[in-house]
Amino acid sequence: MSRTRIKICGLTRAEDVHAAVEAGADAIGLVFYPPSPRFVAFERAAELAALVPPFVTTVGLFVNPDPAYVRQALAQVPLQLLQFHGDEPETLCAAFGRPWIKAARVRPGVDLVEFSASHPSASGLLLDAFVEGYGGGGKVFDWSLIPERLGRSLILSGGLDPDNVAEAVRRVRPWAVDVSSGVESGKGIKDAARIAAFVAGVRNADG
Repeated sequence: MSRTRIKICGLTRAEDVHAAVEAGADAIGLVFYPPSPRFVAFERAAELAALVPPFVTTVGLFVNPDPAYVRQALAQVPLQLLQFHGDEPETLCAAFGRPWIKAARVRPGVDLVEFSASHPSASGLLLDAFVEGYGGGGKVFDWSLIPERLGRSLILSGGLDPDNVAEAVRRVRPWAVDVSSGVESGKGIKDAARIAAFVAGVRNADG
């Protein structure tokens, strides 16, 4: 039996970190993109990261960052994995001595095999729906656009919630799923019951 990994992204409050961990999340995501309603300053991020127990990964999300900004984040927050959600080249993503994943914004005409090849040292590819601007838009994309084999760990994102995640896991069979707005009661405010229901949906699909 394979087990789909789960990342809860865009955490801003201590109680939401606790809810994600208690529900069984494998990773939590902290957003370092100031325009986002889920943005957290480094000091706040460090406080939240301190609540994360061993074997749960703390992920830092960046969008087209200045390299100095990423280094400042790493100096203040114990991040185990970096997530790049903009138009960053391989050279920038790989410059910080941390494992990293690269987000692709999926729509018809985007060659995901070519995109994957252009980021060869990424630990995985996160597939999200294409929206204007950056960051998740809470939209589901057409899963049939995903090639059969991308040759690396596939993280499915984009409009997932407790109602559709089981179907998503059964159809796509990703390495991991990533959710933010789908487990919220308001922007940046997670709902513990929705987090638990999301995790239960994933586990149900895993069998």
